[in-house]
Amino acid sequence: MNVSDFYYDLPEELIAQTPIEKRDESRLMVLDRGKQTIEHKTFKDIIDYLEPGDCLVRNNTKVIPARLYGKKSTGAKIEFLLLNRIEGDIWECIVRPGHKLKPGTEVEFGDGLLKGIVLDIMPGGTRKVEFKYEGIFNEILDKIGLMPLPPYIHESLKDKDRYQTVYAKYDGSAAAPTAGLHFTPELFEKIKAKGIDVANVTLHVGIGTFRPVKVENVEEHHMHSEHFYIKQEDVDKINNAKKNGKRVIAVGTTSCRVLETIADENGLVKPTEGDTQIFIYPGYKYKCLDGLVTNFHLPESTLIMLVSALAGRDYIMKAYNEAVKEKYRFFSFGDAMLIL
Repeated sequence: MNVSDFYYDLPEELIAQTPIEKRDESRLMVLDRGKQTIEHKTFKDIIDYLEPGDCLVRNNTKVIPARLYGKKSTGAKIEFLLLNRIEGDIWECIVRPGHKLKPGTEVEFGDGLLKGIVLDIMPGGTRKVEFKYEGIFNEILDKIGLMPLPPYIHESLKDKDRYQTVYAKYDGSAAAPTAGLHFTPELFEKIKAKGIDVANVTLHVGIGTFRPVKVENVEEHHMHSEHFYIKQEDVDKINNAKKNGKRVIAVGTTSCRVLETIADENGLVKPTEGDTQIFIYPGYKYKCLDGLVTNFHLPESTLIMLVSALAGRDYIMKAYNEAVKEKYRFFSFGDAMLIL
């Protein structure tokens, strides 16, 4: 299976640069795998496709404003992107320009609110950085950090909260689980009132989610690792749906990856904390998942492969080509797809 099997032609003007004004009024393409149909709806219509006893599983990670602009004592401007916390105040960071930042270099951010000292050069060229500050680290980040928007978004974000889900709770992501951006508190109230369970997982999304597939043979791709956990109360909701013959529907590919990492052969899950490198592509047999809410993904990406494994490559490519024809908005701030 070749990467080129997952290519589609996307006009650049269809890449959404800003979020729509009202979250739940984005468009929704509904795919019925059994009937092989494609419907065009509005996102808030999703409630019509959910049934009492179903379990909706969402990722409650929170994006940290992980992009920092600072300067060295020489006045040279430096950009940091926090990737993951190694321990305490020591982080792995992408730095630009990298050649200027050797171990021992100090960089100042926000007029001295935060200082970073480069400890080491890590494999792949990232830096191990220790941060010095007074106060609470996340509060300082909120003041001086910027949201680490994907590389295909070229406009600045006026409201930081629009790159967070309304249920974001636990700090740790370098990118948003964007399928969840369409939900509003009011929509969740209606969903729960209809008798649909809502369960949470926490997977901290890494910047590796944007890494392109650089091998021609899909099976040779090495998937990045991401940390996750799921609690007992959420496990109970998921297993209850499975045992009662109801559907488990993941909100986003990150929730999907957690469920498929921890599910047993019967599709049941248990409380787990760990790291996942699961790579889902056609040929994979889903164990827990019955449906998926997702955005439209980049051509030849691991995520379009994941949805193709659920719905079939030909069906997905047909749907994507129709989305282009119908001028859907693509990627992080774009429209959504429901696969059932």
